[in-house]
Amino acid sequence: MNAVLQAQGLGRKYGKRWALREFTIDIPAGHVVGLVGPNGAGKTTLLKLASGQLEPTAGGIIVLGSRPGDTPAQLARVGFVAQDTPVYAGLSVADHLRLGARLNPRWDAAMARDRIAQLGLDPAQRAGKLSGGQRAQLALTLGLAKRPELLILDEPVASLDPLARREFLQGLMEATVEHEFSVVLSSHLVSDLERVCDFLIVLVDSRVQVAGEVDQLLATHHRLTGPRRDPDRLPADQRVVCARHTDRQSTYVVRTDAPIHDPAWTVTQLGLEDLVLAYMDKRTMDQRVALEVQR
Repeated sequence: MNAVLQAQGLGRKYGKRWALREFTIDIPAGHVVGLVGPNGAGKTTLLKLASGQLEPTAGGIIVLGSRPGDTPAQLARVGFVAQDTPVYAGLSVADHLRLGARLNPRWDAAMARDRIAQLGLDPAQRAGKLSGGQRAQLALTLGLAKRPELLILDEPVASLDPLARREFLQGLMEATVEHEFSVVLSSHLVSDLERVCDFLIVLVDSRVQVAGEVDQLLATHHRLTGPRRDPDRLPADQRVVCARHTDRQSTYVVRTDAPIHDPAWTVTQLGLEDLVLAYMDKRTMDQRVALEVQR
């Protein structure tokens, strides 16, 4: 299967600060990719690079086989829904659909009209009078009716209530099944990603901490709990992601492809949220180690 996004040493700098650094990845087509990380991790920068809104400072990125935004034809293959699902407050729902038809050569007018009808939106209603959930659904409709091969969504549900988030994500999943396109979705809400994503990227401090298919990541990460043990006494094939210690007990999250047979450990599997938090906690662990070395 062809790659939907490939990056090699990708970086973007604002002044002296790196917003994204040394980003290398190869994402196969056909996935719903969850992009997660703390504020300032580089998520929005990556999505803007992928959609052709920004140029790299370092490295390169290929989306759907060519440079992002390289030609009008390439732009037509990528949909983008920005943070806060922006729409034009003074335009009606129908105005948005007419604008979408004028701007997008692959526009599916029938699909857009049908979806608006299914959502119960009044075509004559101005967007500024819609609820947050309705505006999000309108923005998603515009992205879907473009008939993209890749749909990029930057925190599309962050400001929505739980019911509106569920309805938005349900609509997204139904569309991906029906129209078979790829999605890259950033979010702070890991529970939402857990519902819809089958590929995960964790960004922390502008760098990739882990990336891969969710099932494979969950199968190869484990929590070990047992008597206190220093990390240098763990087997070489157990890569420590994060660690916590008391006077008598150690708790590790490790990544390994090998079975864990040590009877001293209680081994438990991780959920997606546990895995994400472990890699975020790794940053705290690395900072503690650096401070100890400085002392």
